[in-house]
Amino acid sequence: MRHFRLITFASLVLLPLLTTSCGPSFDERNKMVVSVRDQKMLLVNDGKPVKAYPVSTSKFGLGSGRGTHRTPLGRHVVAKKIGGGARSGTVFRSRRPTGDVVRPNSPGRDPIVSRILWLSGREKHNRNTFSRCVYIHGTAAERYIGRPASYGCIRMKSRHIIDLYERVGVGAEVRIIRGSLDTLPAGRSYYARWGGRDKATATRW
Repeated sequence: MRHFRLITFASLVLLPLLTTSCGPSFDERNKMVVSVRDQKMLLVNDGKPVKAYPVSTSKFGLGSGRGTHRTPLGRHVVAKKIGGGARSGTVFRSRRPTGDVVRPNSPGRDPIVSRILWLSGREKHNRNTFSRCVYIHGTAAERYIGRPASYGCIRMKSRHIIDLYERVGVGAEVRIIRGSLDTLPAGRSYYARWGGRDKATATRW
């Protein structure tokens, strides 16, 4: 009887938690592909390209070494979403809003702003992505978007990260690749539709 009560209690407490973590909020339909060569992110829904965003990866190059400030390659997922409902330009420090709000390209300011998608690596070489605190996040230094300029994270303009944040959920896959988006079927489809031969300007923004 005692064991039955323990099992019943565990079912009542743990089952809802498991259901929540694997339920509708777990995003298996959306995927993001970040091209370091193109400095773009392609959002794909159910295998079909939706839109591309300009981004900025690390100015120190690629890698997963701790303390290197490099952008990790490979397969990741969105582990946590932070900042929903915050004003555009809201400054975050240690993933907490400071109360400050900055405008894009404010002189001398380069904080994390607007939204944070905290990544978790899913391959042996990038298992430390989460502990390295590698994010997709908004930046106040929007003038550098489109070229490598970050300290390991993937930076986006505030209006773009806010749009992306509303479209994807926890569990959405993020692939960071060295080459161009046109090496993938979804990327070729996107560039054919929106960019023609000019990959540099292929965007719906």
